[in-house]
Amino acid sequence: MGNCIICGTPVDGHICSSHEEDAVFEFEGSSPEQLTPGRYYEGTVDGYAEFGVFVDIGDHVTGLLHRSELDRRLESLDWDAGDTVYVQVTDVRDNGNVDLGWSIRQARREFRGHLVQTPQGDELPDDDGEDDDRPSEDASRSAATETRTPSTEDAQPERTTESDAPSAGEAENDDHPTAEAEAKSDVEAAVDAVAADADAVGEDDEPEALEAVDEDEVEAADETEPEEDEAEAGEETDEATEELSRTTLADAADDVGQVVRVEGEVVSIRQTSGPTVFELRDETDVIEAAAFESAGVRAYPDVEVDDVVRIDGEVERHNGDLQIETEVLEVLEGDAGDAVRTRLADALAAEADPGDVDLLAGHDSVAAVSEEIRELASTIRQAVFTGRPVVVRHTATADGYAAGAAIERAVLPLVREEHAREDAEYHFFERRPLDDPFYGMDAATDDVTEMLSDRDRHGEQFPLVVLADAGSTAESVEGYEFLDVYDVKRVAVDATTPDEGVLEGLAAFVNPHAAGVDDAVTTTALAANVAAHVNDDVRDDLAHLPAVSYWEDTPQGYVDLARDADYAVEDVTELREAVALEAFYQSYKDKRELVDDLLFGRREGLSGHVSDQFREKMRKEVQTARANLTERTADGVTFAVVDTDAFSHRFDFPPEALLVDELHRELREEYDDSLVTVGMGRDDMRLRSEESLDVRRVAEGVESTVPEAGVEVVGGREGHLEYLAGERDAVLDAVVSAIAKTYKPA
Repeated sequence: MGNCIICGTPVDGHICSSHEEDAVFEFEGSSPEQLTPGRYYEGTVDGYAEFGVFVDIGDHVTGLLHRSELDRRLESLDWDAGDTVYVQVTDVRDNGNVDLGWSIRQARREFRGHLVQTPQGDELPDDDGEDDDRPSEDASRSAATETRTPSTEDAQPERTTESDAPSAGEAENDDHPTAEAEAKSDVEAAVDAVAADADAVGEDDEPEALEAVDEDEVEAADETEPEEDEAEAGEETDEATEELSRTTLADAADDVGQVVRVEGEVVSIRQTSGPTVFELRDETDVIEAAAFESAGVRAYPDVEVDDVVRIDGEVERHNGDLQIETEVLEVLEGDAGDAVRTRLADALAAEADPGDVDLLAGHDSVAAVSEEIRELASTIRQAVFTGRPVVVRHTATADGYAAGAAIERAVLPLVREEHAREDAEYHFFERRPLDDPFYGMDAATDDVTEMLSDRDRHGEQFPLVVLADAGSTAESVEGYEFLDVYDVKRVAVDATTPDEGVLEGLAAFVNPHAAGVDDAVTTTALAANVAAHVNDDVRDDLAHLPAVSYWEDTPQGYVDLARDADYAVEDVTELREAVALEAFYQSYKDKRELVDDLLFGRREGLSGHVSDQFREKMRKEVQTARANLTERTADGVTFAVVDTDAFSHRFDFPPEALLVDELHRELREEYDDSLVTVGMGRDDMRLRSEESLDVRRVAEGVESTVPEAGVEVVGGREGHLEYLAGERDAVLDAVVSAIAKTYKPA
């Protein structure tokens, strides 16, 4: 015969039938039939299926938590294999299958009791380990009913926490009990508890139970000398009000089991089915702090991302990761907040500085922007170290994909180091290809929508937007202005000739043209150097990327660099063609794993297989285009015009831009330098020339001649015009005339 661990009712065991669902059980049985339907059990995630989650209950039984039992979408569960979870056994079928139900309570402390279910029966646990359980109020009352003799130590008031300790003024206030009164109250409570226990066990046992409390001891407690009590109370108050010293997050690992005080900036906030988890950053590390209000209820709802806070709490380990169990959280403002921000900013600047610039290879065009490379790398590092997501936006070309992949290769390891969450790399880094060769309203709207959702769902900061092979032209201004509404920082690494004033809207940029360099350079050559300074550990992985991005005239330094990394010229060519082909298909997707396999994985036969497809498809399209070329001459300039709308597969590989590039490379071997290749679609046109055409000037000439054509430049000087299809022929005539008047052979 025993007492219910929750209500104290006499039961045959440790819990009454009405409170079985208020307790959580550890299962030490060996078969499903030993489970008790209706009970909640502690388990571990075994794995996912399309229809739900498999959870191991103990070491020998696995049950299915069907997706229909969840209170959310299966895809939104943040459980990983091996995570400890809590589920209800709803049914054990005749075939041994175990059906599980969802539990809003996802921590042991959220249950009112904890028992171990063995084949022999229910048992009290030997030790709850490092779990963050606290005895419930009912369990405490139950424990108080045990028969014991109160000692003088029992009569002393418990030491209060700092926040509860009375001040000197409060101690004199009649509204606050004195130490003497508290001692008397504690003894009287003990007497009442023992009396209640006597009532529970029966009248025959009452005299013996009551003898456990000696009236002389009560009187002795009442007659304690006031001076002695006041002195002891004063000592208790002094200890309670003693300030905790600030601990850095890096040192918290040495204080497991201790209450510490930490200060820092809130990086992210996420609400679980149990506690609210605040991710905190100081000048040394990033750690999660859990605060519990009630199951699934937001603790400290006024705290926001980017707030500077002070947290007092106990350092614990959960699944191997450090976590602070928050007892007190305070937002720091004024001088206190400014001091923390200054300390973090100084430490961050020092930590994020990549040091001296050491380029991957000698290249004057890149050397001209060495300091810009250092600044951009530092900006990206700061974002990672402060828990700010990094979103890389790049063109859907071989150059764009290789540039974006270089930054991805550098950032992901840093994200994994900085954040304890196993899925951190999917929350704090994203690479998104662009539909256009610029950052317009479409892309900006997509990014703003995503970042607002991530802030509301995951408590994340607004991201740092990194533009690769885009962002230097006037077409991006509208997107930048939209980001300004939310104060979103953006940076760019781009080899495109910039338009006046556009780069001023960026927090940092790397663009050789802005430094007065007009030599041919690819965005990947720039981005790979930035990436090497974001994370020096991946420098060797990036060595071949600059060579991959050049379709011709690769600087010898990059050829040598790739060869030293065991990439022969034919290897680099295969990679370039393979990435170009894959960049076309599902161009809106990052294809992270596939691109990683292509550029870094060296999976046997992969690049060669894709490259073969590239060459075959390109050969057929170029052959068709050449068979349908028309030529025009104006003022000594030859125009090779192909109607890409009529003589190419518009929605198949290669895309129009890549087709015109390849066609121009072949044609110029047959013509002199005065050649302009024109790929003319239904309502757009692409121009290629040995001279770098100022397409904006061309567009101005066309507009003055055919004002009703609605001519617009796409992507600055990339050589792309759009117009109204009804004025197609008139636009071509105007383009030929405008170019012939200003064309100067290279």
